[in-house]
Formats: sequence, structure tokens, C-alpha cells
Amino acid sequence: MSNKGIGKGLAALLGNMKEEETIAEKSESAVSREIMNVDISLIDTNPYQPRKVFDKAALEELAASIKTFGIIQPLIVLRSGNRYVIIAGERRFRAARLAGLTSVPCVVRELTPREMREIALIENLQREDLNPVEAAEGIAELIKSCDLTQEEAAERIGMSRPVVTNLLRLLSLDKEVLELVRSGRLSGSHARCLVVVTDPEVQVYYANKACDNKMSVRDLEQQIQLYLGRKLIPTGARKEKQSKELKGFVNDMKRIFNTKVTILGGEEKGQIRINYYSNDDLQRIYDLIDSLRR
Repeated sequence: MSNKGIGKGLAALLGNMKEEETIAEKSESAVSREIMNVDISLIDTNPYQPRKVFDKAALEELAASIKTFGIIQPLIVLRSGNRYVIIAGERRFRAARLAGLTSVPCVVRELTPREMREIALIENLQREDLNPVEAAEGIAELIKSCDLTQEEAAERIGMSRPVVTNLLRLLSLDKEVLELVRSGRLSGSHARCLVVVTDPEVQVYYANKACDNKMSVRDLEQQIQLYLGRKLIPTGARKEKQSKELKGFVNDMKRIFNTKVTILGGEEKGQIRINYYSNDDLQRIYDLIDSLRR
């Protein structure tokens, strides 16, 4: 996701950020009044940080740079009693710990909880290469937690309203499709083609087809248009009439595996799809199947 133009609302919340961006040009006395070194053991991560996973290799690379050059841009923290909560700069904080630093330069702010959440969300959207689903979830959280309209959220993060709207529409897709986007197997552009499809099973069918066949966005668009024009369910996702026994079989499998189970086809032939959402989830299902064989 491109970060160009994001972050217009950040300066308004934090005051004049331009001064901080040119801090190297200030006198030492002016810097000392604005920046203080804070014991790293007194700093807590922000619970509202939407980024949950940080690339290990990138952190190690940043840690090596910090060992050599130090932290050039200070963290922004909120004073919370005798401790501090990170508002902006969690990646630098994690890298500093890897580098073995005992203290880090910080700009200390007095912010309301709402400002704290808003700044964390905006800063994350501005500085991290989020995938489209993470970006959509971050914007949705910004709108919900700060009681903003889509237009207000777009202004805060420097995006156009149509871009914000299109990102948020991704969240209407089936969970399995969203996981394909998170993993990088399906692009955001491919996923946007699927938003017009209302049937979740058909969404999953076309998402997997796009991944397996390495389809271009244009090819996927054409297939979706063909599907919508014919108003048919594709052969691989066709729902045949299922007997009560077959439906009961599906429900039993859902209960046993504790996940979504789908049968595509009928009693004569078809496919059984068992969903998993992480490596641990896959291992759990494998262990269950293995135990049934014994």
C-alpha cells in the first residue's frame, strides 16, 4: 500500500511537527527542552497499535543501524503515571531493545486516550507497509474509536474518500479471502474484484482460482463479470441439493474440527473443504485426523 500523502492529521494532533522534523538544525539547548532520554524499561507498547507482527529481518537491520548511528528520530510517548506509552515509533523501540540500548530519546506528550489511539493508528498507516486488509482494519478502527465519518478519516490520513471506501469494502469479504490477502497470495486489487460477489462461497472459489492459476486482475474481472452476467454459480462452487443426512454429516465435521466445513457437490461426488486460519490451526486439524486413523 502506498504511503504517499498519508498523515495530514498527525501534525494537528501533535502540534507543529515541522519543528521536530528539522530538529537537527536547532540549538542544543532547544533540543534538550523538547527531548528526554527515557529508561527503556519504563516504556510500554501501545495497546491500540494495529500492527501486530513486525518483520524480524527488518528489525535486525534497523537495530544494526541504531548501534552505529543511534536513534535519529525520537519516539513520541505519552506519560502514564511513572511510565510511558508509545504513541509513535514502536518499530524503533523494538529495534533499540535488540540493539541493547538502555534508554531511548523521546518526545513526551500529554494526550487524551482518544488522541493516543488516533495518533497510533495514523502513524502506523503512514509509516508501515501494511497489506490492504491491515490498512482497512486500521481505518475501520480509526473511524470506530474516534467517532469519525469516512470523509473525516480520509482527511486525517491524507487519502481520498474513494480509496478509503474501497479499502473498507474489503472487510465485507469472506474470512478465507481476507486470509489470502494477509498472506500475500492474493493482491488487494484481486480482492476488490470479489467485493461485488455476495455469495461467500463463490468469493472463496474465485479467490482460490485466482491464486492457483496466477490470474491477472483483468482476467479475474472478466470471469466475475461473466458470472454476474449469467447469474450462475460456477461449476466448482455449485450448490447441489443436499440430503438431510449429508447436511448432518457436514455439521458433525464442523463440530469435530471446530472450523468451517463446506461440501461442494452432492452425494454422488464433490469436494469437502475444511478451513484453517493459521499454521497452528492446520496442525490441530491434522492431529485430529491422525488420531481418527488410529
